[in-house]
Amino acid sequence: MEALRAPGGLGSSVASIAQNAGAELPAIPEERIIGQRVAAELAEKSPGVKYPAMYVYCDRIKNSLTEKFRRFSGKARVVIEVRVSQDRMEELERVLQLYVEAITVVVEQRRGDLGDGLFYGGEYVVEFDPVKHGGKNFLQSARVMVEIDGSLG
Repeated sequence: MEALRAPGGLGSSVASIAQNAGAELPAIPEERIIGQRVAAELAEKSPGVKYPAMYVYCDRIKNSLTEKFRRFSGKARVVIEVRVSQDRMEELERVLQLYVEAITVVVEQRRGDLGDGLFYGGEYVVEFDPVKHGGKNFLQSARVMVEIDGSLG
């Protein structure tokens, strides 16, 4: 979340990609970068939900004990999920793809040693969900998943 919120992070990445694509792509304010895993259906019911929105969470941790005398040596998968909504379907997927590109730019900049025994090798996987009813009328989301190697304690 720090990398996304930092100066030169997601905000500048979104602006640069929007300019290069000749598209209007609203910035995602800090308060819409949420460190929580929330189902879209549930988020829709909460007051004040606005789009685009981003959710950052860890959905899997595997302690594989590759270093036998460490408390943890393994991988954690961090997910950055972006959700966009519009009243028309036509440009929805393109807008979502541009946000995903902005996220991957930030993720690629963080490759290497993250400190505190954590390391990011640079791989990521992107999954796109189908368009569904929600938000302003249509809602679509995508997830950028990165695996962080860790060796702690």
